[in-house]
Amino acid sequence: MLTSKERAELRSQATAIDTTLMVGKGGVTEAVIAEAETQLTARELVKGKVLEGAMMSPREVCDELCEATGCEGVAVIGTKFVIYRFSEKLQAERNMTGRAKRKPTKVNPVRKGAQARRQAARKVREQRNEYFRQMAIDKAIERERERQLRNSDD
Repeated sequence: MLTSKERAELRSQATAIDTTLMVGKGGVTEAVIAEAETQLTARELVKGKVLEGAMMSPREVCDELCEATGCEGVAVIGTKFVIYRFSEKLQAERNMTGRAKRKPTKVNPVRKGAQARRQAARKVREQRNEYFRQMAIDKAIERERERQLRNSDD
């Protein structure tokens, strides 16, 4: 199951790819399912189109293909749909070329600065608390010594 962030990322990737899977008036046939399987294995992300002569809506086509191939529906817009399935073969190829799929890390400078300020403030608080803790211990020891001195003088 895809999270909303993963689905959004896949939708943004799908805008750049061409429509490669066409569903005509025959609907979702074995040939269409076989073609979807091969494309999902080769690419992971497939964009399809339902032609006007088809008696099915793009949502129905997407749902049937997802059920038949074990993929996930990413988006359905107008007559087009996008499906995704993780491909072990493609991942192995990426690993062989040293281009393993990594999540791009986006750094927000404002958030990073706020986190740094919070860490610095936490460190100052801890140092201040440690100082006062040590002062309280020293005062307690000093009072105890004075009490012992008074008791020994009496």
